[in-house]
Amino acid sequence: MRRLLLLVTPALLFGVGLKSLLEDAKEGNDLLLSSKLTQDAKAKDVDSKTSAYFPTIDIGGFYQSLDEKTPMQAGDIYSGFAKASLDIYDGGKKSSLLDQSKSEYKASEYDTKEMRRTLSLDITQTFYTLKSLHASLDAKEDAKKSLDEQLSRVKTYFEAKLATKDDIDRLQAAYDTNMYEIESLKLQILSNLKLLELKVGKKVDALDDSSFKEVLQDEMLQSDAISSLMAKESGVLFGAESMMSLYYPQIKIEDSYNLYGYKRTDLTHPEGLENQNKVLLSANMRLFDFGTMSDAKQSMMLSAKALNAQIAFKTKEQKMQYELAIARIDTSKMKIKSAYSALNSAISAYTTIKEKYKAGIVDYVIYLNALTAQTSAQAMYETSLCELEMAYASYYYYSGRNLEEFIK
Repeated sequence: MRRLLLLVTPALLFGVGLKSLLEDAKEGNDLLLSSKLTQDAKAKDVDSKTSAYFPTIDIGGFYQSLDEKTPMQAGDIYSGFAKASLDIYDGGKKSSLLDQSKSEYKASEYDTKEMRRTLSLDITQTFYTLKSLHASLDAKEDAKKSLDEQLSRVKTYFEAKLATKDDIDRLQAAYDTNMYEIESLKLQILSNLKLLELKVGKKVDALDDSSFKEVLQDEMLQSDAISSLMAKESGVLFGAESMMSLYYPQIKIEDSYNLYGYKRTDLTHPEGLENQNKVLLSANMRLFDFGTMSDAKQSMMLSAKALNAQIAFKTKEQKMQYELAIARIDTSKMKIKSAYSALNSAISAYTTIKEKYKAGIVDYVIYLNALTAQTSAQAMYETSLCELEMAYASYYYYSGRNLEEFIK
């Protein structure tokens, strides 16, 4: 229990702010690290496709031994060779594959950026959820003190025969209900704190206060998720082009140099050449394959159309969420005004009713209602402040910006 209290009690002296959490997540989040490694893999694939333009050099050799020697051929022949090859023309296959690889790399860059931005939004929402839960917990703790005070007071009156057992039972029920809600809030705080630690990739003991600047943007930037889909669509189209390269001439030149050695030779099994240089120029072109490559191209074109449909949907979704975020900001501001007014009224009412309750002018029902109203108003006000910060986070996210730039 003591460990749980340490986890859920704010320690402002050692608290960490939202901006620090977002910076830590860039290095500590495992999913983000995975995305970066995928991006590095795509970069290596681009290097691989670029290297395909250069000549290839192979070396090799063989040893041949015949138990019954073939006429006019040595019994043992061994050879070593070196061969250089270069594709003179491949119908644009290498070019298309390189462009495809570059598009896939660009898409992986956008995927990493989008994951980082999405992670920042998730962390922000968890951060302010924790702030809201802490505010509710503080309100419940204040209510606990008041209930404990009044319960002790009524018990004293009961001993003096000035109150009934019924008065004690009702206050005790309210106290126990409040304690139940406190323990529930502590568990919610612990759950969200562990979730935050998982996203950030490090232990978080307490949270500092953080807020966003109010900087409304003139335009909405295209999200990295949409840019990624567009790059993937380009990659698929380049892949489709590479399919058709087989219908064009494939011209290749090879130059090989061989060294030969012989054993078990005689007049009828003479030695052959000691060395030989061979230049080979070859060309081939596919005339007919029952439409295999054509069908493969059509398949990839349909995949590109599918990606295009996703782009259209994501564009509409971003615009919708952007507009909703603006409305959410306006609504949150109005909720704060209403919650602040309700809190002041609830505090004033509770202060008055508390004194009347002590004087015996009102009963415990009115007192408990006033206490509950104050507790709820206090939590509602703090929650509305957190909702405004989350609304700003959503707005900056859907406007295509990085959240870290707008944290005070």
